[in-house]
Order: sequence, then C-alpha cells, then structure tokens
Amino acid sequence: MGAAHGCRQYGKMPAVTVVITVVITVTVVITVTIPPVAKSNTKKRRRIMAGEKRAGATNPSLGNQKGGRQTARARAYCSSANLGPGFDVFGLALDAFYDEVSITKMNRVGMDPAGKITITYENVREGKRSAAPKYGGEKGQAAPRPPTDPNSNTAGLVVKSMLDKHGITDDVEISIKKGVPTGLGLGSSAASAAAAAVACNKLFGLRHTAAQLVTAAGQGEKASAGTIHYDNVAASVMGGFVIVRSSDTTVVMAGFKPASDLRFCVAIPAIDVPDKKTKVSRGVLPKKIPLRDGIQNLANASLLATCLATKDSSMLGCGITADSIAEPARKHMIPGFDAVREAALGAGAKEVMISGAGPSVIAIVAGSKAGRKVAQAMSAGFESANIRCQAVLCKPAKGAQTVAVAAAAAATKKKKNR
Repeated sequence: MGAAHGCRQYGKMPAVTVVITVVITVTVVITVTIPPVAKSNTKKRRRIMAGEKRAGATNPSLGNQKGGRQTARARAYCSSANLGPGFDVFGLALDAFYDEVSITKMNRVGMDPAGKITITYENVREGKRSAAPKYGGEKGQAAPRPPTDPNSNTAGLVVKSMLDKHGITDDVEISIKKGVPTGLGLGSSAASAAAAAVACNKLFGLRHTAAQLVTAAGQGEKASAGTIHYDNVAASVMGGFVIVRSSDTTVVMAGFKPASDLRFCVAIPAIDVPDKKTKVSRGVLPKKIPLRDGIQNLANASLLATCLATKDSSMLGCGITADSIAEPARKHMIPGFDAVREAALGAGAKEVMISGAGPSVIAIVAGSKAGRKVAQAMSAGFESANIRCQAVLCKPAKGAQTVAVAAAAAATKKKKNR
C-alpha cells in the first residue's frame, strides 16, 4: 500500500519501462492572498453544505453530522521539485508512491478549550522503524520512525494551523499511512501535508480552494525543511506540472499536464542521507550567485516551462534543465551523479537532473523503448560508483483527493452489535 498500481519498480534490473499519460492544453492559474494569522475563536464554526463540490473533496462533508466519530481520509502522491533550474518554483506530481491521511473528529467530552491533536502511523509500530517502502540507505533500510508531536510532524502542523485559523477546538486524531519513502527527494513530507490539508478541509467543511489548500499544506514543510516552500505541496495538491510564485502575502500558481509522449525514470540510489536532509541540502546553497548564472537559469527555466506547458517536446535535449545554482552545490551529496547523468544522456535521455534535494535522480525520456535503455544506463552509472540503484517508472499523477469518508462510526458499530 502506498506504491501506486500504475507504477513499476525495479531493483537491479536490466530494463525498465516508463509509462506516462498526460494530456492538456488548459492552463490553471490560481492566486491566493495569505491573511494574517487569526486568533482562535471557540464560537466560530463552519456550516456545511452537503453535496457541494469543494477543492480536494469528492463526497459530501461530514461537519454537519452528529453523534459518534467522524472521519475523512485523503490520498496525495509524491512529487519531484525544481526539475533543474526551477528551484522552489517547479513541481511535478508522480504516481510512483502515495500517502494516505485520515483525520477523525472525536466525540469529545473533555474540558480542554484548546482541543487536542494526536498522531499515529498505521504502518509504524511503537518503537519500530517506518514500514514505508524500503528505498535508499546503504542496506535499503526504511526510514526512522517519524515524530508524533503535532508541533514537529508535517501533517500535525497542517491540521493545527487550519483548525487554529478557523477557531475549531475539537479533539482530532490523525492517522498516517506512509507510502512515500522519506529523505529521497520525492516530496514525502509534502504528500503527507497535502493529504492532511484535503482531509481536514473535507471533515470540517472549510470550503478551501486549491490555492488555499496549497497554502495550508505549505505549513507542514517547516517540519522537514525548516521553512515554508510550495513546489512539492503544490504538485501533490494540484497534480501534474506546477509553477509557483510565493511571497509573504500571496501564492500564485499555474498548473499544466505535460505532453503524453514524455516518460520519466526515477533512479533511487542506496545511500544514507542525513537527518533533516532537506534542511541540510538547503544549507549548502550559495548565498550569492554570479549574474551570468542567474541569467542562464532564468532562460532554462523559461524554456522548460514553455516546453511542458505547450507540450512541445522538441526543445528537450538542449540542456534546458541545466542548473547553474543548486545542482553544482548539491551534487557532491550524490556519489556517482556525474556518471549517472552522462550515462543517461548517452542512452537517449532528453534531460537529467536531481529530484528535489536528492539523492534521487530523474530523467525525461521520449518513448518507452528509450526509457528501458536509460533506466539500465542510470543503474550502471551508479554501479560505477559502487552504489546500488533502484529504478521506478511512473507517470504524472492527479491531485490529492478524498478517498473515504465515515460518519457516526460509533453509532453504526453499536447498531451492528445488537
């Protein structure tokens, strides 16, 4: 559970097939204004309009139902951020893995006016390591057990900020099922944040737009990156390829579906990564850059965005994902990166770049036949540095959505037991 059914995964495999289907000519541009943080209002409640369509929800809201505990469950996919020159601006949702988050509003009888948030992991037992897919690490071990303190947990921060903003003081339980492996540059924290935002929106009938959900989900990135950034969460919430511009007061996003002839191959090296890897990888970035590097990145990012937005793949292969700023500062953290990149390009990849903060490397390929050759070449490139590699074949994913709802579970259970 967690790895999408449309995705194939390979260990040390000689051949890999990438299948991607994405078609679009429609551009989605969304702007949201970030208001000042509102004080909690215990009397404030949102009235629910059952059956009304809302961002990230496909079923009627549960907020107006009484009795028992009410639960909403949402799913969000992993993502690759930056895509070379688009640092903190570009994001691409991929259907390789997904997280699911359930939020339950408790039938509270407590007297605590602030409300209580508790967090559990469905596939992580107490005192055990994460049961998410075993990718990365020198022995392919799973990630350490994630935190359950709402103030240091990605989903907890998202839910807490949403409830505080709307003055909601109900006790809630958050249950997280991790499917996205952590620390590999695949937007693991963003997937949890996006799913949490959509589930919370559904459960309490907050009627958030997609842009407001992205803004809320961005709060969760503070847990892993130490700061808010929207590229991964925007991709996980909206799906497809996204462009994000953010400031202290507004977030503006545009969404596209890439050309259907593109395939993506993600190579995941079996190397250990540091704790708080995203924060560490941000720490190595240069504080100042030469003007020529800024110009080069701007040109490449503009061409890449145009290519993906217009579905004109002819521009790929001209080095438009080349990054003069972040990649040179980070590639030393990925043993064998240069060899992998050269091998992939030599095998027919159109573009090759670090996925997010790494260590995964993603290649853009035209056609499944070329994809098999590129996946084999990327594995060989890592092996030349004595690094094992697993290749994951995927297509762009859809946005986060509600996958299950349940109301008055306690009452239903009692009735069945009669």
